Amino acid sequence: MKTIYIMKTRIVAIVILLLSISVTAQIDRSKQPKPGPAPTINLQVPGEFELKNGMKVLVVENHKLPRVSFTLRIDNPPIVEGDKAGVSGLLGSMLGNGTTTISKDDFNEEIDFLGARLGFGPQNGFASSLSKYSDRILELMADAAINPLLTEEEFQKEKEKFIENLKAGEKSVDQVAGRVGGALSYGTQHPQGEFVTEETINNVTLDNVRAFYQKYFNPNKAYLVIVGDVNIKNIQKQVKKRFGKWEKSIDIVANLPEPNPNAQYTQINFVDMPNAVQSNISITNNVDLKMKDPDYHSVLIANKILGGEFNSYLNMNLREEHGYTYGARSNVGTSRYNASRFTAGAAVRNAVTDSAVVEALKEIKRIKTEDVSFNDLKNAKAKYVGDFVLALERPQTIARYALDIKLNNLPKDFYTTYLAKINAVTKEDVKRVANTYFKDENAKVIVVGKGSDVLENLEKTGIPIKYFDKYAKATEKPKFSKPIPANVTVESVLQDYVKAVGGKDNVTKINTVLTLADVTIEGTPFKPKATIKAMAPNKISMEMTIEGMGTIMKRKFDGATGYEEQQGRKIPMSDKELNNQKSEKGLFPELHLNASTATLESLTAIDGVDVYKVKVTKNEDVSYRFYDAKTGYLVRTEKTSEQQGQSVTTIEDLSNYKAVNGVMFAHTIKLKVGPQAITLNTTNVKVNEGVTDADFN
Repeated sequence: MKTIYIMKTRIVAIVILLLSISVTAQIDRSKQPKPGPAPTINLQVPGEFELKNGMKVLVVENHKLPRVSFTLRIDNPPIVEGDKAGVSGLLGSMLGNGTTTISKDDFNEEIDFLGARLGFGPQNGFASSLSKYSDRILELMADAAINPLLTEEEFQKEKEKFIENLKAGEKSVDQVAGRVGGALSYGTQHPQGEFVTEETINNVTLDNVRAFYQKYFNPNKAYLVIVGDVNIKNIQKQVKKRFGKWEKSIDIVANLPEPNPNAQYTQINFVDMPNAVQSNISITNNVDLKMKDPDYHSVLIANKILGGEFNSYLNMNLREEHGYTYGARSNVGTSRYNASRFTAGAAVRNAVTDSAVVEALKEIKRIKTEDVSFNDLKNAKAKYVGDFVLALERPQTIARYALDIKLNNLPKDFYTTYLAKINAVTKEDVKRVANTYFKDENAKVIVVGKGSDVLENLEKTGIPIKYFDKYAKATEKPKFSKPIPANVTVESVLQDYVKAVGGKDNVTKINTVLTLADVTIEGTPFKPKATIKAMAPNKISMEMTIEGMGTIMKRKFDGATGYEEQQGRKIPMSDKELNNQKSEKGLFPELHLNASTATLESLTAIDGVDVYKVKVTKNEDVSYRFYDAKTGYLVRTEKTSEQQGQSVTTIEDLSNYKAVNGVMFAHTIKLKVGPQAITLNTTNVKVNEGVTDADFN
């Protein structure tokens, strides 16, 4: 059998080789090849029926796996929530947590017992399970939709969570950029431009949530999409039984304000975020593009070439050529309600913010003035064809396409002719739609970043700058420093710190410090624990562990040599790292800094609090330390270093000072290393105990 297999393999290889030689011999390479025909698309037509209450149901039978999913979509027009912005989010968080007939705990326990999933948003819902439980999961979904458990106790819990999340996002550059971008593009009185604040959430009552549910969560414009191992006749009976009693309500009529007009000229809209370690750049203009428009497929290809994939103009320039960012992208939205945008941008290093703006605008101008190459056009089409064909393997895709056709009033052959229209896009089409939809000459260049680092160079671009706060309100140009009082020097700032943390006598008695901390790494589910040991003058040990995984990272320095170890791989410290570590002169640097190594640069502010900014120079390295002008505490350190050929800024925010043996230690430390955010919450500090020389080996 093995011999036969090998013979067959060789024969196939020879045949392929001969065919390739034959085909090559017939190709005239002096002519550009014509694109081949688009693949024939045959889409399964979903079964359809409608309930008396207006709910429309689409069913895609697929018996490959014994599973079923239910997707509920209520197709209301965009809704303005005004001074109660957030009411819909509160409703969404409360739906699916029990019903008036089943308690929250019993409801969730049964979902878990069935191995099912069930969740809701303010105007949608989703459930999935094994097909043998389809009737029960459909019953639970319908019960949660029709008879939600909206109690004061749950309302207060969700409200508190909502406010905590808002507070957590106050220092997020990306969240501020998203909020300001929508508000400046559409206006704060538009559904796409209004945003939620602590004030608007506090305006919401449980009665408001119930009223929102009654008005907007109803079957009038509801679609239920069912995909999986079901029989349409049987499922029709089940749906009528479960959702047939859902009562119809008053139809919602779209009454939307016009979005803000595009800018009269290219302008930078700047938001100062003093804590930003990188800038968020978004070049944006409003567009009126619908899926049924003749330009739709050409816009998809134009955007793919400009910034829709890795090899796009933007990414090749900003990331690959210049190393400004980890990734640059663009996007063009569609909307039935004239509420969509073109956006292009990236998160970039502070030092190159101005250059990134200039280069991004250059690439937008390029696609509007130069013909795209044959290869760029071909590759963009190939990517769409590949993604489209792969998506067809998922039954949910068929249902989504059918729903798209209904919601967007598309021709019935929209998706069967999709690839043919993609392949028909020409370089002339790309240039034409780029000039129609990519309005760099009328764009708002929204930049959220650290003004003290980036504004001076942004001004040099010659692009007019307007200033806004974190809530999109026009403001004056920020001032980054204040006059330093005549009696304040770098020596007095350092002395005030030592006094604030306990005084020189107490501080100098400390020879070792043992710190235990819980670690939160943003964007990961892991909850590591850190053990940090320090011994004067400069020995340091840090170990990080995860339960069930053991030690995942070590960093050690014994006064002469040091290393870092991750996943069993030990990397010695570089000569530069060793020299820096050796030059440390104690556990409290302020005791050893003076006018020869430290300079008082300015009196500035962090989150509205006045701080003294001290520049520290050591072994030709520069770092900054920020001291609260009122309390004297160290509240931030900042340093920029080269890592793998890129400049990376590390910011350490210190807060929550507590006394240990008469000395104040920061018990909360938030680290921002490039795009990575890490928080250490100290659980225990021991002074002059629990640390030996052996810990640093």
